[in-house]
Amino acid sequence: MNSLAQQRWSGPSFVARMAATGQPSTAIAAALFTVLMISFRPFQPAGPQVTGSGGDIVNQLGFGALGAIAVASLLMLVDRRVLVSLLSPWWILLLGFVAVATLNTPVPSDTMRTVAFSVIGIVTVAAILTLPRDADAFSRVLVCAGFVILGLSYFGVVAMRDVAVHQAFDVESQHAGLWRGVFTHKNIAGPVMAGLAFAGLYLWRRGWRWSGATMAILAMIFVFHTGSKTTTATVPLAGMLIALPGIFGLRFLVPVLVIAAVSALAVATLGIVFIGPVKELAATLAPDLTYTGRTPVWDFAGDMIAQRPFLGYGFDNFWLTELVFTSDQPFDRPWDIRGIVHGHNGYIDIALGMGLPALAVAIATFLLVPLRDYMRTPLYRENVFLADFFMMVVTFCVFNAFLESFFFRRTDPVWMFFVMGVLGMRLVARFRVPGQALR
Repeated sequence: MNSLAQQRWSGPSFVARMAATGQPSTAIAAALFTVLMISFRPFQPAGPQVTGSGGDIVNQLGFGALGAIAVASLLMLVDRRVLVSLLSPWWILLLGFVAVATLNTPVPSDTMRTVAFSVIGIVTVAAILTLPRDADAFSRVLVCAGFVILGLSYFGVVAMRDVAVHQAFDVESQHAGLWRGVFTHKNIAGPVMAGLAFAGLYLWRRGWRWSGATMAILAMIFVFHTGSKTTTATVPLAGMLIALPGIFGLRFLVPVLVIAAVSALAVATLGIVFIGPVKELAATLAPDLTYTGRTPVWDFAGDMIAQRPFLGYGFDNFWLTELVFTSDQPFDRPWDIRGIVHGHNGYIDIALGMGLPALAVAIATFLLVPLRDYMRTPLYRENVFLADFFMMVVTFCVFNAFLESFFFRRTDPVWMFFVMGVLGMRLVARFRVPGQALR
């Protein structure tokens, strides 16, 4: 949506004319988005613990090249004012906490690789958002990437079931038969497909009826087959929280409704572990409620946070420490914490890795600032549709983070979709988005 972009191509007139149409920018953005979502190793099931790209030379080289292309595109094809607008002080502060947490690990040089991949992902998302010159171009990016992801995933389910569908011989045999498509796990496939469903709704609203409806329907069918009850329930919830108030002229209620919903979900998940009265009520009404064994993990993590509340244990470090590996495993704990790499709650993991102050900044950056941007979005047709799309993605991911951990997890597709929502909100609140740029 780089409506301010002035293309800087120099060379033959044919190349200059092509650049003036914005077609190279759109093609680059579509390619970046597609690769960022499916990675350089699609159909590589590796169990629930593999969520990033570290340690794989193909991914290291591939995503390094992806980052280089993104940076070059931003410098050559995007207006400087658009780039400057992305420099949020909240993001800068949060990344400062990441830097401190990286130095707080036993081997900072190893952790820096994880941070580098996450930064590459953020820069690539920035390019995907700013390279398209108008809403039509951005819609083409979504259509191209979305149908490649859907096409490959459905192809895998039909023709490559041993890798595109969870099997009984996998580490988590209880997931046998559930779809994961090109992704490593159903808990990544479900949220990504949810994002594509929102993209389909956006396309449909702005008049791309067939492509939008087809994308949304195919994505939701896939969500159902991932077996994720949480995703299935929160997709329509996030959609209604954002779309319905606008339909009835009550757009100003969106921040109130979203914050209320997030607060309720926080109480329903973390509250039954850390809030005494809620814990007692849950024990009475639903004594077996553990969110598939997550609550004991959160309880253990809460004790550890209390010991280091300000700086935490280091970025992406806690669950791999000797402290966890040598801890006792009670016979009645349904989940052995000595074999996991994250706490299945994004907020818990930020507090563990970077401390409670960093968690407060993250909540502001990931939720409060996007809501502020949503209310500041100018009421032009294309801006409103895009703001609704980005806010749906942000709201859904904020919900999802109560049961999964993806914040700053290298180039995790869910994290990338979330970054797109947050940065996209910042852009549509500051620049008018044309439906179709003048040629």
